[in-house]
Amino acid sequence: MLINELQPGPANGEITAIVSEKSSIREFDKFGKKGRVCNAILEDGSGSITLTLWNDEIESLNVGDKVKLSNGWVSEFRGEKQISTGKFGQIEILEKGIPKPQPVKEELPPAEEDVEFIKEEEKVG
Repeated sequence: MLINELQPGPANGEITAIVSEKSSIREFDKFGKKGRVCNAILEDGSGSITLTLWNDEIESLNVGDKVKLSNGWVSEFRGEKQISTGKFGQIEILEKGIPKPQPVKEELPPAEEDVEFIKEEEKVG
């Protein structure tokens, strides 16, 4: 299943994606119980979706990890789709820390005045 195919409700099946971003951890207190939550962005070739991580899930994933999310739960918040493991889902890390490709730096030829300076030094030395 691809990210762009996800609809609100149970995400029966699996999606494989890369964690491209991870927000800071927020702590909360609900009904006298403390918890932590963090959002991450999952991307595959079809699009991206916010992944909500709860408590122990937070430390298990990092930016660049390739993950498989099985039987998650898709919801909408402020018009944006989100996915979480819900009650029956699970996240499996397939590969740790796949780095994003870095832009290639282009080597520029030396400036004209540098070439003349190098030629003069070659004559002296």
